[in-house]
Amino acid sequence: CGDQEKPALITYPDIALNHMSCFQGLFFCPEAASLLLHNFCIYHISPPGNELGAAAICPDDPVPSAEDLADQIIEDLNYFRLGAVMCMGISSGAYILSLFATKYRERVLGLILVSPFCKSPSWTEWFYNKVMSNLLYFYGVCGLLKECLLQRYFSKEVRDNAEFPESEIVQASRKLLDERKGINVFRFLQVINERPDIMEGLKRLKCGTLIFLGDSSPFHSEALHMTSKLARRYTALVEVQGCGSMVTEEQPHAMLVPM
Repeated sequence: CGDQEKPALITYPDIALNHMSCFQGLFFCPEAASLLLHNFCIYHISPPGNELGAAAICPDDPVPSAEDLADQIIEDLNYFRLGAVMCMGISSGAYILSLFATKYRERVLGLILVSPFCKSPSWTEWFYNKVMSNLLYFYGVCGLLKECLLQRYFSKEVRDNAEFPESEIVQASRKLLDERKGINVFRFLQVINERPDIMEGLKRLKCGTLIFLGDSSPFHSEALHMTSKLARRYTALVEVQGCGSMVTEEQPHAMLVPM
């Protein structure tokens, strides 16, 4: 998206989403769109099976590791003959891009991470993800699974406002989840639930890192821990009040001035 002569900004979505459901709020915000498209060419990368119109992945295919997904990013960059790039990801996408940055430091100019995490899953998250995995395995993208994912993405204010009908961003995500193939979501969730801790690698990064954190994100404490361990000289944290994990959708205007 944009002029390929300009510097590259790559994006990576959270579980069960794609670039439209993760970043359209930001890119449809006129001020942000002009800022980003004026300065960058945008390359949207999705994990296998999360792209628009993706077919179901064969259950017998081996499940990639988090490192495999990071290595796929370098293949994409080489295909487009890109050098060093800016990276923007949300939660699981932020983790994959952070891992990519630790493996290929010379190819990353900077990171924009939204509600990120960098440690292995806590017991609570691991158990919660296992419940979602079981739902996916036996029932596919069922109603209960969709509610679990919407809680992951959005603040309670956006999901459960008794005075107003369900917001457009929640409706759009719900519609997208209806189109997801359960096996594809299951596989990416497996990758994230078996992820290694990458904090030691992140401590050595010297690229600028801008972290946006919704105060209602389920990864709030993980993101604060990550920020505390990164080099202060290169890192900035912006906490966004009344917002879940997807700051790009709930409050994209809050991202403008820091960016």
